[in-house]
Amino acid sequence: MLTHNFSIETLIDGCRLKGHSTFSVLDRYTQSQVAEVAVSSAEQVAQAVRVARKCLEVVVSPYERAQILHRAVKIIEERRSTFVNTIVAEAGFTLVDAHSEITRALDTLTLSAEEAKRVLGQTVPLDGNPGQQDRLGFTIRLPVGIVCAITPFNSPLNAVLHKVGPALAAGNALILKPSGYTPITASLLCDALLDAGLPPGLISLINGEAEVGQHLLNHPDIDFYAFTGSTRVGRLIQAAAGLRRTQLELGSIACTIVCADADLDAAIPKIARASFRKAGQVCTSIQRLYVEASIAEEVTVRLAKAAAAMPCGDPRKTETMVGPMISVREAERALSWIKEASDQHARIEHGGDREGSVLQLTVLGNVRSGMAVMDREIFAPVVSVLPVADVNEAIRGINAMPFGLAAGIFTRDLNRAFMAARTIKVGAVHVNETSSSRIDSMPYGGVKDSGFGREGPAYAVREMTDERVVTISL
Repeated sequence: MLTHNFSIETLIDGCRLKGHSTFSVLDRYTQSQVAEVAVSSAEQVAQAVRVARKCLEVVVSPYERAQILHRAVKIIEERRSTFVNTIVAEAGFTLVDAHSEITRALDTLTLSAEEAKRVLGQTVPLDGNPGQQDRLGFTIRLPVGIVCAITPFNSPLNAVLHKVGPALAAGNALILKPSGYTPITASLLCDALLDAGLPPGLISLINGEAEVGQHLLNHPDIDFYAFTGSTRVGRLIQAAAGLRRTQLELGSIACTIVCADADLDAAIPKIARASFRKAGQVCTSIQRLYVEASIAEEVTVRLAKAAAAMPCGDPRKTETMVGPMISVREAERALSWIKEASDQHARIEHGGDREGSVLQLTVLGNVRSGMAVMDREIFAPVVSVLPVADVNEAIRGINAMPFGLAAGIFTRDLNRAFMAARTIKVGAVHVNETSSSRIDSMPYGGVKDSGFGREGPAYAVREMTDERVVTISL
């Protein structure tokens, strides 16, 4: 448990700087203050950009970058208990989820270190063109420059490293603005990278919310924006970026399909975990569960039973499987959506209440379009079961949404699985897994209103580098 109140300041060129104002970070379960954070000013944003640009003049070799990131892995592991306690407090993760967050983050950082040594171009065949038989061509990949990473609260270390790791591996300078809910973890990460030998000018920590984000967007010398968050904010970032490149992982209403031939003994535990882990505050958490009508009642009963067997509450208790939401306000908002659905004759099969910031794990039936729980991203431990005649009806329902991040399908029919993979309009389709089945080495990102570009260190490195063609006439 955090034993003192952190003071988090702006970090530029290895120096901590105070701000003109501060905001508080609360323990998500107890609602007590755990940190006071200095809000970064427009002048400090400009200073961070100047320092980053200057530092890029000194090239850090791919080998050195890899060694720095590998050392950071060891340092974070040595400080695991501090990271765990911080993540439990400021993000509300259970102990199990906090340890998982760190383990995955270390994998992501290790993958990034490996990618630092293989930022590869490719040969370009020219001798097949008339008169070009004595000409060679190849591409090289170079850092894009200054990367601004704007990161979410729901994965305060691993999601951050999915931007920080590849950006640094590719040779860029980085300006990091974490969520105002979870800035302590980001500050600890910056300390670890600096202690691992990262040149101080290559990373800055900027804190604040919308106004500070606008300062970052207004600065013309930032080359690339990597953002995870809402579609609304993503649109603002894209509009402000203009011709500068972006990678946007945005909103989602994630869906999973359960076919009549599915192995329910294997599927239900995965579905329960994917619906409720991290209090449902994951972009790929199952919000709509499409189930073939012949097994819909059985799936609903079994899912409600699984939810009842998942203790929720104090994240510091070892038996707790689901902790609080990020704020009391968000728990109240989600509960209001549940009550709205109930008032319109949706059935609450399990849950439907809250205590403080802890929302009961909720399974809904008899939902329909027009209800917020159906049409808007709830970002809470709430799943709606939707009976369908067949898999085609489910796919039509998924494709009709403006979002397209990820989907899952449980079936024993290989033809049906391939048909779903080809026709569901999302960034990833997972067969006999849920929509939330992400491995950190895979390409990850969406289509439509869920954004564009891909995370996963190998893929993000390509996003964060420029490709240059070189030709030589012999």
